[in-house]
Amino acid sequence: MLSVLLITFPFFALVLCGYLATRAGALPVSAIGGLNSFVLYFALPCMLYRFGASTPIAQLLDPAVAGLYLLCALLMVGGTVALTLRRRGWNDAAFGALVAAFPNTGFMGVPLLVALLGEASAGTVIVVLAVDLVITSSACIALSRLDGAGAHGVAVALRNALRGMATNPMPWSIVLGGVASVLQWQPPGPVDQTLAMLAGAASPVALFTIGAVLARSQMNQQEYVPPGQYVPIALAKLVVHPLLVWCVGRAAMALGVDLSPFTLTVMVLLAALPSASNVALLVERFGAHGGRVARIILVSTALAFVSFSAAVALLT
Repeated sequence: MLSVLLITFPFFALVLCGYLATRAGALPVSAIGGLNSFVLYFALPCMLYRFGASTPIAQLLDPAVAGLYLLCALLMVGGTVALTLRRRGWNDAAFGALVAAFPNTGFMGVPLLVALLGEASAGTVIVVLAVDLVITSSACIALSRLDGAGAHGVAVALRNALRGMATNPMPWSIVLGGVASVLQWQPPGPVDQTLAMLAGAASPVALFTIGAVLARSQMNQQEYVPPGQYVPIALAKLVVHPLLVWCVGRAAMALGVDLSPFTLTVMVLLAALPSASNVALLVERFGAHGGRVARIILVSTALAFVSFSAAVALLT
């Protein structure tokens, strides 16, 4: 366990640094958008491209990983909505389900899993990230429009979600990386060095930005939210989600599905990550209860230092 903590500590320490810097005013709130844009449009796409280009295309197109992980994500969404819909309504229930099913794979999972398990884990991480970006988030956005919006409102929400996905550089960087992998294409030296420098900045800046976004969300929400409205979902993200992935994966392996123990370990550890911080931005855009979602993300991130490290120690 101690050896695992020695690896995971710097990642969570950078999140804490971003949080404390924002709370103390050392990082202006107005600067967070710039950090987020740098990570989203420059650093992280370069990291995903480089990992995709160096990963065999069979791993990037693994139907077993995509299908099993999607099944678990939809079960998490369906279960969370069923448990919270009566009290929350479709909008809040849908985004509560999204933070229960969508781990922080992009900003945290890519660098953390590669540091823990090596570059062999990158292909599975990329597949899981693509599933959540394209399908899980779009499905939850569509569900959020069922509050009196009718079929037309749902269709509009789904179309907007897909349009937003199409303008997100992360899926495109994955696609371009896959093409480069198939063609065995290597960028010219200066271009490759530029990509490497931007990719190298992705991990520290992304982690620092997570902390800053969490602090900003908490500072913007003055309303009291009872712990019973957010702690159970945070615990479901950290405990139920990885257990579900492990159980479904083991059952699939017993039935003969082509899934290696190493790949299943990567999938379970991804599910054990805290909730994705970018869901807070979607909540603001679609008018759901931002204070509740912000607290779920904050609590899951804080608890993940112990729970995620314990999951790594158990599985590896």
